Amino acid sequence: MASQRPITNGEPLSDDTFERDLKEILEDGPTLNDMHNTVQSGSPNKIMTSSFSGTASGNFGASNSRLTRSYTMPPATSNVPLSSGSGGQGQGQLSGSGDFIPKTMAAAHTKLESLKHWSVSTFKCTKQYLSERLGKGSKTVDLELETQIESLRDMQRKYSNILRLARSLTNHFFQVVQTQRALGEAFSEQAQRSPELQEEFSYNCETQRALVKNGEILLGAMNFFTSTVNTLCNKTMEDTLLTIRNYEAARLEYDAYRNDVDMLQLAQRDSTTVAKTEEAKRKFEAHKVKFDKLRGDVQVKLKFLDENRVKVMHKQLLLFHNAVSAYFSGNDAALEATLKQFNIKLKAPNTDKPSWLEQ
Repeated sequence: MASQRPITNGEPLSDDTFERDLKEILEDGPTLNDMHNTVQSGSPNKIMTSSFSGTASGNFGASNSRLTRSYTMPPATSNVPLSSGSGGQGQGQLSGSGDFIPKTMAAAHTKLESLKHWSVSTFKCTKQYLSERLGKGSKTVDLELETQIESLRDMQRKYSNILRLARSLTNHFFQVVQTQRALGEAFSEQAQRSPELQEEFSYNCETQRALVKNGEILLGAMNFFTSTVNTLCNKTMEDTLLTIRNYEAARLEYDAYRNDVDMLQLAQRDSTTVAKTEEAKRKFEAHKVKFDKLRGDVQVKLKFLDENRVKVMHKQLLLFHNAVSAYFSGNDAALEATLKQFNIKLKAPNTDKPSWLEQ
């Protein structure tokens, strides 16, 4: 059966007419370049027109007309909202999130500046330290203060040795006292079991008990001595040495920035060098103030430490001498008087440790 063509007003449309109309539609339509330019530049709306021309009269209408359709593209710069909802609410959300970004950037910038300053300062101080060790860099030296600092460090080493020996003596003597107590108990037991030697065992038992009593008094004096020397050596002196270490670090920074200023002043003068020199001088003055303040603190602490050390050690050495002499001479009254003189209270046996508030 032969194919039939569409009929319009009683006459068929030819294939040539349909192909021609399709070709005109494609030619009249916008190209990809035109669409791209329109979106990028926001140019006026471009109208696409497609025409269908009929060969017979009254095609798609009463007359031979063109079917025209226009497509309007919004410009790329238009403020068309992409989501539904009130505009005020959307703007408020954007402004709220927009305030968070500058604050975050400012905090990050501050941290970066701090890290940069620390890196530059560390590099300068390391360079200055190595140059001093190698004997190539200049160093600020206060001979009198350096002598006092070295004397303090040597004194701390010697006092630490005294403390170590005093603790060793105290521990050994504690074992002696414990042995004497055990020996006195053994004598007392044998005095009850041996009637023929009861008197002799009893004498020795009383002697050992007296030695234990005096030994506990001497242990109290020795513990007080070691505790005070430990406080002087590991707290008072260490506090002064901590200030000295801070002073030495400030001195290293001071010399590093001083040498930096000297090098910039010897360099060729131009706008960049002048700006760097002024900045280096400003930092140098700040480190100079810090260095001078710490040097004054070290001098004051060394003076007060020396005065305190003399007073404390005068009292402790007198206590140690009187207690040891009274114990080994068998002078019970002098031994007890020594504890009263220095306000030393012995801990009673089988008593709990006092609370921190009582201490």
